[in-house]
Amino acid sequence: MKSEVVREKISAHFWITKPRIVELLLATAIPTLFLASNGLPDLMPTIAVLVGGSAAAASANTYNSVYDRDIDAVMHRTGSRPVAAGVVSARSGLVQATILGIISFLVLGILTNWFAALLGVLAIVMYAVGYTMILKRNTPQNIVWGGAAGCMPVLIAWAAVQGSLTWTAGVLFLIVFFWTPAHYWPLAMKYRDDYAQAGVPMLPVVAPALTVTRDIAIYAIVMVGFSLILIPVAPMGWAFSIGALVLGLWFVWSAISLWRRTRNENADYADLEKPAMRIFHGSITYLALLFLLIGIDPFLP
Repeated sequence: MKSEVVREKISAHFWITKPRIVELLLATAIPTLFLASNGLPDLMPTIAVLVGGSAAAASANTYNSVYDRDIDAVMHRTGSRPVAAGVVSARSGLVQATILGIISFLVLGILTNWFAALLGVLAIVMYAVGYTMILKRNTPQNIVWGGAAGCMPVLIAWAAVQGSLTWTAGVLFLIVFFWTPAHYWPLAMKYRDDYAQAGVPMLPVVAPALTVTRDIAIYAIVMVGFSLILIPVAPMGWAFSIGALVLGLWFVWSAISLWRRTRNENADYADLEKPAMRIFHGSITYLALLFLLIGIDPFLP
């Protein structure tokens, strides 16, 4: 009986780190390691980014879980989260988040360099304070500027290898930056009633569907533009160039189709839930494949 309680407690502390988000962040950081190394990265930066980067993301997500426990509790999608449900106390969550942040700083600093470690700290602060405490409850542009924290893994990985940042790292950052609203707003369209009930001004809560779908298309176009700018800046080879173009056309076409459907059929949020969620899931596939191409590019002629 005690062992079951312990397992449940460990599981609850694990889930407040939002491991699926951590996985997605690593999906951008690991290929960046290969690009920054122009091939196989050394062992130390790899371990540092895997362990330290994961710890930084888990720390930020845990702070978010603690601070947002009040609104998570009233939303159907998040009501079962451990802190919101009272399975993990706020104090325990804060201790866990702080320990993970310290681990991240030390691992990145000792195994790579202190610049990468400071970027890890900055990522935690941007998400836990900038997005969670300041932006999320106060502006419909929350996910735009707050989402910058989710772009930090590529900078951390680049700095872990090279010790500084370059234009290539900046372009990678901007790809993820413009991807984030195009990825998250379709999900917010589905759960707009949840956000409205919790008093969170996500864009679909405060704006009509036509505005939201138009903005999704605009961000998708700009994102694809930066993915193509990476070709001369990095520079990238033929595989990435072809793949980025094909993937970009597919994603932009999907986003524009959603916007045109909203405009031509005068569709509302209820009509758009299924196509919006297709874009949400498609955006994950797009980012994963794009960064896979980034990771294998150094190995191709």
